[in-house]
Amino acid sequence: MPDEELLAGAAKKKLSEPAVLRAQVERMLKSGKAHGFVENFTGQWLDLRSIDATTPDKKLYPEADELLKVSMVQESEAFFAELLNGDLAVANVIHSDFAMLNSRLAAHYEIPGVNGEQFRKVKLPAESPRGGVLTQAAVLKVTANGTTTSPVLRGAWVLKRLLGRPPAPPPPGIGSIEPDTRGATTVREQLAKHRDSETCASCHREIDPPGFALEAFDVIGGFREHYRSQGEGKMVTVKNALQQRLYVKLGPPVDSTGELSDGQAFANIQEYKRLLLNDPDQVLTALAGILVTYATG
Repeated sequence: MPDEELLAGAAKKKLSEPAVLRAQVERMLKSGKAHGFVENFTGQWLDLRSIDATTPDKKLYPEADELLKVSMVQESEAFFAELLNGDLAVANVIHSDFAMLNSRLAAHYEIPGVNGEQFRKVKLPAESPRGGVLTQAAVLKVTANGTTTSPVLRGAWVLKRLLGRPPAPPPPGIGSIEPDTRGATTVREQLAKHRDSETCASCHREIDPPGFALEAFDVIGGFREHYRSQGEGKMVTVKNALQQRLYVKLGPPVDSTGELSDGQAFANIQEYKRLLLNDPDQVLTALAGILVTYATG
Protein backbone atom coordinates (compact mmCIF):
# COMPACT_ATOMS: atom_id res chain seq x y z
CA MET A 1 0.00 0.00 0.00
CA PRO A 2 1.12 3.64 -0.49
CA ASP A 3 2.91 5.04 2.56
CA GLU A 4 2.05 8.29 4.36
CA GLU A 5 4.28 10.41 2.13
CA LEU A 6 2.60 9.14 -1.05
CA LEU A 7 -0.89 9.51 0.42
CA ALA A 8 -0.10 13.07 1.50
CA GLY A 9 1.22 13.90 -1.98
CA ALA A 10 -1.90 12.45 -3.57
CA ALA A 11 -4.17 14.44 -1.24
CA LYS A 12 -2.40 17.63 -2.30
CA LYS A 13 -2.58 16.56 -5.99
CA LYS A 14 1.19 16.82 -6.27
CA LEU A 15 1.96 13.38 -7.71
CA SER A 16 1.06 14.42 -11.26
CA GLU A 17 3.83 17.04 -11.25
CA PRO A 18 6.76 15.54 -13.21
CA ALA A 19 9.48 16.56 -10.73
CA VAL A 20 7.52 15.27 -7.75
CA LEU A 21 6.61 12.05 -9.56
CA ARG A 22 10.24 11.35 -10.52
CA ALA A 23 11.44 12.05 -6.98
CA GLN A 24 8.86 9.66 -5.53
CA VAL A 25 9.71 6.93 -8.02
CA GLU A 26 13.41 7.27 -7.16
CA ARG A 27 12.57 7.13 -3.44
CA MET A 28 10.51 3.97 -3.91
CA LEU A 29 13.20 2.24 -5.98
CA LYS A 30 15.70 2.85 -3.17
CA SER A 31 13.30 1.31 -0.65
CA GLY A 32 13.81 -2.20 0.70
CA LYS A 33 10.40 -3.01 -0.75
CA ALA A 34 11.73 -2.56 -4.28
CA HIS A 35 13.00 -6.15 -4.33
CA GLY A 36 9.40 -7.31 -4.05
CA PHE A 37 8.61 -5.35 -7.21
CA VAL A 38 11.60 -6.84 -9.04
CA GLU A 39 10.70 -10.40 -8.00
CA ASN A 40 6.99 -10.14 -8.76
CA PHE A 41 7.28 -8.13 -11.97
CA THR A 42 9.92 -10.38 -13.53
CA GLY A 43 8.00 -13.42 -12.29
CA GLN A 44 4.96 -12.26 -14.24
CA TRP A 45 6.64 -10.61 -17.25
CA LEU A 46 9.24 -13.31 -17.96
CA ASP A 47 7.15 -16.27 -16.70
CA LEU A 48 9.80 -17.02 -14.06
CA ARG A 49 7.05 -18.45 -11.87
CA SER A 50 6.90 -21.34 -14.33
CA ILE A 51 10.53 -22.37 -13.80
CA ASP A 52 9.39 -25.64 -12.18
CA ALA A 53 6.77 -26.42 -14.81
CA THR A 54 9.13 -28.81 -16.63
CA THR A 55 11.91 -31.15 -15.52
CA PRO A 56 14.88 -31.61 -17.87
CA ASP A 57 15.40 -35.19 -19.05
CA LYS A 58 18.37 -36.52 -17.07
CA LYS A 59 19.70 -38.60 -19.98
CA LEU A 60 19.70 -35.63 -22.34
CA TYR A 61 20.68 -32.97 -19.78
CA PRO A 62 22.67 -34.59 -16.96
CA GLU A 63 24.21 -31.23 -16.00
CA ALA A 64 20.83 -29.80 -14.93
CA ASP A 65 20.84 -29.43 -11.16
CA GLU A 66 18.98 -27.53 -8.46
CA LEU A 67 21.64 -24.84 -8.08
CA LEU A 68 21.52 -24.13 -11.80
CA LYS A 69 17.74 -23.74 -11.73
CA VAL A 70 17.82 -21.39 -8.76
CA SER A 71 20.64 -19.38 -10.35
CA MET A 72 18.63 -18.99 -13.56
CA VAL A 73 15.84 -17.11 -11.78
CA GLN A 74 18.25 -15.04 -9.72
CA GLU A 75 20.07 -13.95 -12.88
CA SER A 76 16.91 -12.57 -14.46
CA GLU A 77 15.93 -10.76 -11.27
CA ALA A 78 19.44 -9.34 -10.80
CA PHE A 79 19.54 -8.20 -14.44
CA PHE A 80 16.26 -6.29 -14.17
CA ALA A 81 17.40 -4.75 -10.85
CA GLU A 82 20.59 -3.61 -12.59
CA LEU A 83 18.55 -1.93 -15.34
CA LEU A 84 16.56 -0.08 -12.68
CA ASN A 85 19.43 0.85 -10.38
CA GLY A 86 21.68 1.93 -13.25
CA ASP A 87 18.87 3.71 -15.14
CA LEU A 88 20.02 1.80 -18.23
CA ALA A 89 18.47 1.98 -21.69
CA VAL A 90 15.57 -0.38 -22.42
CA ALA A 91 17.54 -1.64 -25.44
CA ASN A 92 19.52 -3.71 -22.91
CA VAL A 93 16.47 -5.99 -22.73
CA ILE A 94 17.38 -7.17 -26.24
CA HIS A 95 21.15 -7.04 -25.88
CA SER A 96 23.61 -5.94 -23.23
CA ASP A 97 27.39 -6.10 -23.07
CA PHE A 98 27.18 -7.59 -19.58
CA ALA A 99 25.44 -10.38 -17.69
CA MET A 100 24.68 -10.91 -14.01
CA LEU A 101 26.47 -14.15 -13.10
CA ASN A 102 27.59 -16.42 -10.30
CA SER A 103 29.99 -19.34 -10.66
CA ARG A 104 27.30 -21.93 -11.48
CA LEU A 105 25.73 -19.86 -14.26
CA ALA A 106 29.13 -18.75 -15.60
CA ALA A 107 30.09 -22.43 -15.96
CA HIS A 108 26.79 -23.06 -17.75
CA TYR A 109 27.48 -20.15 -20.11
CA GLU A 110 31.14 -21.22 -20.51
CA ILE A 111 32.42 -17.87 -19.23
CA PRO A 112 35.67 -18.25 -17.24
CA GLY A 113 36.91 -16.32 -14.22
CA VAL A 114 33.71 -16.12 -12.14
CA ASN A 115 34.00 -17.68 -8.68
CA GLY A 116 31.51 -17.88 -5.82
CA GLU A 117 27.73 -18.03 -5.58
CA GLN A 118 27.28 -14.24 -5.25
CA PHE A 119 25.88 -12.58 -8.39
CA ARG A 120 27.93 -9.82 -9.94
CA LYS A 121 28.04 -7.79 -13.18
CA VAL A 122 30.35 -9.49 -15.71
CA LYS A 123 31.55 -7.95 -18.98
CA LEU A 124 30.82 -10.27 -21.90
CA PRO A 125 33.14 -11.04 -24.84
CA ALA A 126 32.32 -8.97 -27.93
CA GLU A 127 30.63 -11.74 -29.92
CA SER A 128 29.10 -13.64 -27.01
CA PRO A 129 25.61 -15.01 -27.74
CA ARG A 130 24.63 -13.89 -24.22
CA GLY A 131 23.48 -10.48 -23.07
CA GLY A 132 19.97 -9.12 -22.63
CA VAL A 133 16.85 -11.03 -21.59
CA LEU A 134 16.41 -13.14 -24.74
CA THR A 135 19.33 -15.47 -24.01
CA GLN A 136 18.95 -15.84 -20.25
CA ALA A 137 18.72 -19.47 -19.18
CA ALA A 138 15.51 -18.93 -17.20
CA VAL A 139 13.70 -17.55 -20.26
CA LEU A 140 15.01 -20.37 -22.43
CA LYS A 141 13.88 -22.98 -19.89
CA VAL A 142 10.34 -21.67 -19.37
CA THR A 143 9.85 -21.54 -23.16
CA ALA A 144 10.80 -25.21 -23.66
CA ASN A 145 9.83 -28.58 -22.27
CA GLY A 146 12.09 -31.11 -20.59
CA THR A 147 13.35 -32.76 -23.77
CA THR A 148 12.97 -30.53 -26.84
CA THR A 149 12.69 -26.90 -27.90
CA SER A 150 9.96 -25.42 -30.08
CA PRO A 151 10.59 -22.38 -32.31
CA VAL A 152 6.83 -21.80 -32.24
CA LEU A 153 6.56 -21.55 -28.45
CA ARG A 154 9.67 -19.44 -28.13
CA GLY A 155 8.78 -17.23 -31.07
CA ALA A 156 5.30 -16.55 -29.73
CA TRP A 157 6.81 -15.75 -26.31
CA VAL A 158 9.21 -13.19 -27.81
CA LEU A 159 6.43 -11.52 -29.78
CA LYS A 160 4.19 -11.26 -26.73
CA ARG A 161 6.67 -10.54 -23.93
CA LEU A 162 9.37 -8.48 -25.61
CA LEU A 163 7.96 -6.99 -28.81
CA GLY A 164 4.32 -6.33 -27.82
CA ARG A 165 2.89 -8.18 -30.83
CA PRO A 166 1.16 -11.29 -29.45
CA PRO A 167 0.26 -13.69 -32.28
CA ALA A 168 -3.31 -14.71 -32.96
CA PRO A 169 -4.34 -18.11 -31.57
CA PRO A 170 -4.01 -21.00 -34.05
CA PRO A 171 -7.12 -21.95 -36.06
CA PRO A 172 -9.16 -24.86 -34.66
CA GLY A 173 -7.96 -28.31 -35.64
CA ILE A 174 -4.37 -27.31 -36.39
CA GLY A 175 -2.07 -30.06 -35.16
CA SER A 176 1.09 -29.56 -33.14
CA ILE A 177 4.61 -30.77 -33.82
CA GLU A 178 5.49 -34.04 -32.12
CA PRO A 179 8.94 -33.95 -30.48
CA ASP A 180 11.56 -36.33 -31.85
CA THR A 181 13.96 -37.18 -29.02
CA ARG A 182 15.67 -39.88 -31.10
CA GLY A 183 17.43 -37.24 -33.16
CA ALA A 184 16.21 -38.49 -36.55
CA THR A 185 14.73 -35.16 -37.68
CA THR A 186 15.12 -31.54 -36.62
CA VAL A 187 12.34 -29.27 -35.42
CA ARG A 188 12.88 -27.07 -38.48
CA GLU A 189 12.25 -30.04 -40.80
CA GLN A 190 9.03 -30.89 -39.00
CA LEU A 191 7.91 -27.27 -38.97
CA ALA A 192 8.42 -26.94 -42.74
CA LYS A 193 5.61 -29.48 -43.27
CA HIS A 194 3.44 -27.69 -40.73
CA ARG A 195 3.77 -24.46 -42.73
CA ASP A 196 2.52 -25.93 -46.01
CA SER A 197 -0.90 -24.43 -45.34
CA GLU A 198 -1.18 -20.70 -46.11
CA THR A 199 -3.42 -20.39 -43.04
CA CYS A 200 -0.47 -21.49 -40.92
CA ALA A 201 2.22 -19.73 -42.95
CA SER A 202 0.76 -16.22 -42.48
CA CYS A 203 1.22 -16.38 -38.71
CA HIS A 204 4.45 -18.38 -38.76
CA ARG A 205 6.15 -15.67 -40.82
CA GLU A 206 6.12 -13.59 -37.62
CA ILE A 207 6.42 -16.37 -35.02
CA ASP A 208 9.20 -18.52 -36.45
CA PRO A 209 12.14 -16.08 -36.88
CA PRO A 210 12.79 -15.43 -33.17
CA GLY A 211 12.18 -19.12 -32.48
CA PHE A 212 14.71 -20.15 -35.12
CA ALA A 213 17.30 -17.70 -33.72
CA LEU A 214 16.84 -19.23 -30.26
CA GLU A 215 17.35 -22.78 -31.54
CA ALA A 216 21.00 -22.16 -30.69
CA PHE A 217 20.01 -22.80 -27.05
CA ASP A 218 18.78 -26.03 -25.49
CA VAL A 219 15.98 -26.60 -22.97
CA ILE A 220 18.13 -25.44 -20.05
CA GLY A 221 19.59 -22.46 -21.88
CA GLY A 222 22.93 -24.01 -22.82
CA PHE A 223 24.46 -22.88 -26.11
CA ARG A 224 24.59 -25.69 -28.67
CA GLU A 225 25.74 -26.44 -32.18
CA HIS A 226 24.06 -29.89 -32.23
CA TYR A 227 20.85 -31.26 -30.79
CA ARG A 228 21.17 -33.98 -28.20
CA SER A 229 19.99 -37.47 -29.04
CA GLN A 230 18.69 -40.52 -27.19
CA GLY A 231 19.28 -42.63 -30.30
CA GLU A 232 22.30 -42.75 -32.57
CA GLY A 233 24.98 -40.13 -32.14
CA LYS A 234 28.54 -39.33 -31.19
CA MET A 235 29.21 -39.54 -27.44
CA VAL A 236 30.80 -36.36 -26.05
CA THR A 237 31.63 -34.87 -22.64
CA VAL A 238 29.33 -32.10 -21.39
CA LYS A 239 31.39 -28.90 -21.39
CA ASN A 240 29.24 -26.65 -19.24
CA ALA A 241 28.88 -28.83 -16.15
CA LEU A 242 30.57 -28.30 -12.80
CA GLN A 243 30.95 -32.07 -12.48
CA GLN A 244 33.24 -33.82 -14.91
CA ARG A 245 32.66 -37.04 -16.86
CA LEU A 246 29.07 -36.32 -17.84
CA TYR A 247 28.36 -37.65 -21.34
CA VAL A 248 25.64 -37.07 -23.92
CA LYS A 249 25.01 -38.10 -27.53
CA LEU A 250 24.96 -35.50 -30.28
CA GLY A 251 22.20 -35.46 -32.91
CA PRO A 252 21.79 -33.32 -36.06
CA PRO A 253 23.41 -29.87 -36.30
CA VAL A 254 21.39 -26.84 -35.19
CA ASP A 255 20.31 -24.30 -37.79
CA SER A 256 19.63 -20.91 -36.18
CA THR A 257 19.31 -18.93 -39.41
CA GLY A 258 16.11 -17.19 -40.42
CA GLU A 259 14.42 -14.26 -42.08
CA LEU A 260 12.17 -11.56 -40.66
CA SER A 261 8.77 -11.00 -42.26
CA ASP A 262 10.21 -7.93 -44.06
CA GLY A 263 12.90 -10.08 -45.73
CA GLN A 264 15.90 -9.21 -43.54
CA ALA A 265 17.97 -12.36 -43.01
CA PHE A 266 20.06 -13.35 -40.01
CA ALA A 267 22.65 -16.11 -39.54
CA ASN A 268 22.58 -16.46 -35.76
CA ILE A 269 21.20 -15.03 -32.51
CA GLN A 270 23.72 -12.17 -32.51
CA GLU A 271 22.53 -10.95 -35.92
CA TYR A 272 18.88 -11.41 -34.94
CA LYS A 273 19.35 -9.16 -31.91
CA ARG A 274 21.05 -6.52 -34.07
CA LEU A 275 18.03 -6.47 -36.39
CA LEU A 276 15.69 -5.99 -33.41
CA LEU A 277 17.81 -3.08 -32.19
CA ASN A 278 17.16 -1.25 -35.48
CA ASP A 279 13.78 -0.44 -33.91
CA PRO A 280 14.29 -0.16 -30.12
CA ASP A 281 11.02 1.76 -29.73
CA GLN A 282 9.06 -1.48 -30.21
CA VAL A 283 10.70 -2.86 -27.07
CA LEU A 284 10.14 0.36 -25.13
CA THR A 285 6.45 0.43 -26.10
CA ALA A 286 5.98 -3.24 -25.25
CA LEU A 287 7.64 -2.89 -21.83
CA ALA A 288 5.63 0.24 -21.02
CA GLY A 289 2.43 -1.67 -21.81
CA ILE A 290 3.49 -4.62 -19.65
CA LEU A 291 4.33 -2.27 -16.77
CA VAL A 292 0.86 -0.68 -17.02
CA THR A 293 -0.77 -4.12 -17.04
CA TYR A 294 1.24 -5.12 -13.96
CA ALA A 295 0.59 -1.86 -12.11
CA THR A 296 -3.17 -1.98 -12.66
CA GLY A 297 -3.49 -5.69 -11.91
